[in-house]
Amino acid sequence: MIRENFLKTATAVAALCTVTGAVQAEETIKVGVLHSLSGTMAISETSLKDVVLMAVDEVNAAGGVNGKQLEAVVVDPASDWPLFNEKAKELITKENVAVTFGCWTSVSRKSCLPVFEEYNALLFYPVQYEGEEQSLNVFYTGATPNQQLIPAAKYMMDEMGCTKFYLLGTDYVFPRTANKVLKAYLKSVGVPDENIIEEYTPFHHQDYQTIVANIKKFGAAGDACVLSTINGDSNVPFYKEFANQGLTSELCPIMAFSVAEDELRAMDVQPLVGHLAAWNYFQSIKTPENKAFVKAFKTYCADNNLPGGKDRVTDDPIEAAYFGVKAWAKAANAAGSVDVDAVREELNGMEFDSPGGKKKFDAVNQHTYKPVLVGEILKNGQFKIVWESEGLVKPDSYSTLLHTDGNFPAPTGGPKK
Repeated sequence: MIRENFLKTATAVAALCTVTGAVQAEETIKVGVLHSLSGTMAISETSLKDVVLMAVDEVNAAGGVNGKQLEAVVVDPASDWPLFNEKAKELITKENVAVTFGCWTSVSRKSCLPVFEEYNALLFYPVQYEGEEQSLNVFYTGATPNQQLIPAAKYMMDEMGCTKFYLLGTDYVFPRTANKVLKAYLKSVGVPDENIIEEYTPFHHQDYQTIVANIKKFGAAGDACVLSTINGDSNVPFYKEFANQGLTSELCPIMAFSVAEDELRAMDVQPLVGHLAAWNYFQSIKTPENKAFVKAFKTYCADNNLPGGKDRVTDDPIEAAYFGVKAWAKAANAAGSVDVDAVREELNGMEFDSPGGKKKFDAVNQHTYKPVLVGEILKNGQFKIVWESEGLVKPDSYSTLLHTDGNFPAPTGGPKK
């Protein structure tokens, strides 16, 4: 009899635990985090995971979304582009996330985009990219070509006196399309074909000896620059070889589109001093809001025993990943729902604050109005801002330099009919 009562009690407790677990699950809103934590892109993407989790904690501390706490579900696509597709589907169909924050390379985004469109799910993409895309299932918080590439090339001509351009990138969709835009721009302002060289290396490429020798020969007259779309850990051997062969920012400046403060943490900065990068945010922005953000991120990394601790830095993709979470939460609270279509309606045209200042989403193409900044690398691994646009720059999802007839493709994805 005692044994029978014990079994009944145990069964009742187990049932109660199951119900309690289900209730707890319903009381949280799951959000996906889709960033490479291993492989060639971990050098850049790990910090985006960290700042997304920080932003989730801040949203929860402020009351959550529609009275519920957010629960982050982190997966590692491991710099394996097809795996982004698989992991995105896992987040949407198995974890039932309300939104996903993730991707870095355009090839990873394009790999999983069909999944987000198939299920009418929502992705926030935080990195500058080549444009030529507009999906109703993506909010783009990074720069478009007219918010980074074109102003940077113009700066190199107007301020640095460059007349020759070596376009060097990693061999995938972002550098190749970005260089199509850059070449179209350079030709439109009279740069002849012989003054433009275009070259690509694979991901994780390490040997830049021959390429740097070619750059040195190309820029022997002191009138050339490198427009670099090298991505990931290949930046480390490239800059090292550049310095080894005696090239400096005075002899041949590098304008980078994928090197920021976070990448500089893994590099010997001294030989890089004077080289440039074009972004829409730098840690060195001197406002109370940005200083608070930088301090909060350093503290978060230290308190959670993350590698680097209080020595961690912020940069453009980190800021874009951060304000993406905050913007989504603001829209979901305004909509009173995490329904994708309802949240999308709130986001379109929405103005919001970010560490780098006020920004807003375009009311049509779901890209972000942002300022454009050019920064010069300092010996402490930070950037001195040497040029900035007048106000926010409207994002072009499709470049007028590539679509000269003015005909742009219709948006893809969106709610199912």
